[in-house]
Amino acid sequence: MAVSLNLPSFPNLYCNEAASEIVSWEAVDDDDDDCEVVTKFASPESFNIDYDDESLRNMFDSEVDQMLEFKVLSRFYHLSDIVTARQEAIKWILKVNSYYRFRPETAYLSINYLDRFLSTRALPQGKGWPMQLLSVACISLAAKMEERSVPLLLDLQILKPRFLFKPKTVQRMEVLVMNTLKWRLRAITPFDFLHCFIARISCITNSQQYSLCHDLLSGASDLIIDTCKAIDSLDYPPSAIAAAVALWMTNHSLDDHNLGCLNDRINKEMARKIYNMIQRKMSISPYVKPQKLQPLPQSPTGVLDAANAMHGSCRLQKIGNNNTEFKQ
Repeated sequence: MAVSLNLPSFPNLYCNEAASEIVSWEAVDDDDDDCEVVTKFASPESFNIDYDDESLRNMFDSEVDQMLEFKVLSRFYHLSDIVTARQEAIKWILKVNSYYRFRPETAYLSINYLDRFLSTRALPQGKGWPMQLLSVACISLAAKMEERSVPLLLDLQILKPRFLFKPKTVQRMEVLVMNTLKWRLRAITPFDFLHCFIARISCITNSQQYSLCHDLLSGASDLIIDTCKAIDSLDYPPSAIAAAVALWMTNHSLDDHNLGCLNDRINKEMARKIYNMIQRKMSISPYVKPQKLQPLPQSPTGVLDAANAMHGSCRLQKIGNNNTEFKQ
């Protein structure tokens, strides 16, 4: 049965593409279908970034504008065909992201572009190639925003896609995506807040903690990407995602006090929703483990080292029976 979204239809730029624009209807690639998402991580020194009050205010202000824009978008949560196609598209995007070892920000932006487009325009029903073409365009645009080196458009279409598109077809789709997103490709993401929030919880600055830093960022990145798989992920403020992930990964409870220690402008209701969602998923399939971090140092030298990551003074409650506390 055809589903009507009452959304703008595609212009001739897209919907009247001839069959000749598709290089192959059944593109085959010998790569394994089951590949994990592999991401690049920052060094421990990245936790020494000076997150001053003005920088944080600017990020939160941009987030507010961004969320207001997303709220006016039409919703597609109840459309089973779109939900299923979206899941398959995200699965393919994450495989490509892993194959080329793109940054986690690239994966996040790809899914963000995909959802914003689907929330604004209706895809033709009963055809598999429009969603595939959209997926290629979204990850191509995200890679151009985040990566230093971007594969050719034909090389980007790997891991057994059902269709293989000519570069000019993908480029035309990229233009349509950018136009649909009102050319707002630089979106605020949870990664913009993540290092700041983790830096406020603990001090990770010496080389002996490099492995811990890698594990922490790896797990946090996995949780962030997993969160944006949710059908209503456009409703999640990036700062709320980052706060929930940072507190869970560092084994802290999420309450008003702990959230206030990170920043008073975090949407507490959404942060709790995301935190609870992570808890439920980890109780079923615990593929990410919280990390035990050293508290912020209390010596004068340590305080100076961590000064750029601190604002004010507060105590964060640990999860568990020992109720361990540390100062921030």
